[in-house]
Amino acid sequence: MKALAADGVAAKLAAKDATLWGPDAAAEAAIRLGWLDLPRSSRALLPELDRLAAEVRAAGLDRVVLSGMGGSSLAPEVIAADRGAELITLDTTDPGQIRRALSEGLERTIVVVSSKSGGTIETDSHRRAFEEAFREAGIDPAERIVVVTDPGSPLAELAAERGYRTFLADPNVGGRYSALTAFGLVPAKLAGVDVETLLDEAEALLRSLSSETENPALLLGAALGGFTGHDKVVLAGDTPVGLSDWIEQLVAESTGKNGTGLLPIVVEGIDTPATASDTHLATYSAGKEAGPAQTSDTVVSGPLGAHFLAWEYATAIAGRLLGIDPFNQPNVQESKDNTKALLESHVDTPLPTGTPLLVDGAVEVYADAVTGILPDGTGDLDGVLRALLRAVPESGYLAVMAYLDRIGDSSTAELRADLARSTPRPVTFGWGPRFLHSTGQYHKGGPANGVFLQITGESTVDLPIPGRPYTFGRLQLAQALGDFGALGGRGRPSVRLHLRDRDAGLARVRQAVTALRA
Repeated sequence: MKALAADGVAAKLAAKDATLWGPDAAAEAAIRLGWLDLPRSSRALLPELDRLAAEVRAAGLDRVVLSGMGGSSLAPEVIAADRGAELITLDTTDPGQIRRALSEGLERTIVVVSSKSGGTIETDSHRRAFEEAFREAGIDPAERIVVVTDPGSPLAELAAERGYRTFLADPNVGGRYSALTAFGLVPAKLAGVDVETLLDEAEALLRSLSSETENPALLLGAALGGFTGHDKVVLAGDTPVGLSDWIEQLVAESTGKNGTGLLPIVVEGIDTPATASDTHLATYSAGKEAGPAQTSDTVVSGPLGAHFLAWEYATAIAGRLLGIDPFNQPNVQESKDNTKALLESHVDTPLPTGTPLLVDGAVEVYADAVTGILPDGTGDLDGVLRALLRAVPESGYLAVMAYLDRIGDSSTAELRADLARSTPRPVTFGWGPRFLHSTGQYHKGGPANGVFLQITGESTVDLPIPGRPYTFGRLQLAQALGDFGALGGRGRPSVRLHLRDRDAGLARVRQAVTALRA
């Protein structure tokens, strides 16, 4: 804090000084600091949002589906959960999860298609599926689809051609800093949230952000970026609901690059133990208290709007202390490119999954040959998982990445806590492909100390993507294989478990995880 104050960092950031992160980051920072104005500038959206919400209610449309990835979905999902509103979030390519969203209550559904770039493959695929479903039901898609995107994007052009109601977001705000832009506010408002109050909560904090002393967000940034030797941030809190998932993307994608970064670890509750000595326990709440201050390293309390602004500000400060550009994401594109190449080169042939090293019941085991994570003679899934945990270095972590149905296969997330009980090292969990827009940057750009467990599964019923030569199931598998290849290409130890039958396969995986503690 003394160093930040001596450099006048708070005043410079309030003035949008793009040089705060060094000359290499200045060009990017110059077009990525619009989030500082959002508590006030986003109020210009309120009249149009009020009109749209009234029209939607009058039309009897009370089921809101959000199609978006990363920054386009995580913030509105948190806002809706915190305010007790119902919002169905599609940030997946799993055919089962998408099929349910398409088939349940279509007659009362409005869809928000949200993509900053306007070319996100998952979001484009969702849009195509809903357009077809609406037409087949005799519904004009223009009456049911609302678009949120940046000016001039391919999605903005398509929306204009098809007559979709469109909200253009501030192009000077990056996706993960966009909680208080149209990306966060439009779906939340349609779901019934009073978004003006959210802006009021953020604006109340705004007044402190130019201070070098009475500035809680600056203190949070100093704690995140200046806690030497504690580069893994354990996030825990009961309210606002789901805030950890939003913070996870913000921190991981902003700081995980150039071989450094802060690894966020989302745990199940404030009482979840974090045994590793290099972790930083940050607890939060919407009230005055955020968990046991005597055991937390950092305690953050305040309403949701203020949390959004505080963590964004703190992450930018942490980036300065870590010596990195907190606004770029240089390693995100690689897995996307791998996915595209797989789909284009195997249009009429099966995707190249390789040969399993072993099959244990309903589980096929694949491992990257370069890293040699599995010793010769490994004969069953129990041995695979033991070898996986042994491969985690003293300063490292295990990442579990599940390309499954976040709703139908929700119990998969319990593997994080179960595996964490069998290793002193931190364990993270992410649903694919949504984590590719979040911790995927850290996995490839952060410290080379991660070990990766990928889980894929057969779909009993696939779903075509209108206008594309591949299905959702094929896209989901291509995304998993593309990221698996990106990790292997960097020498990251990786194992893929493919569930030939999801229920039986998950049961076998849980059995093997339980055996680790025997």
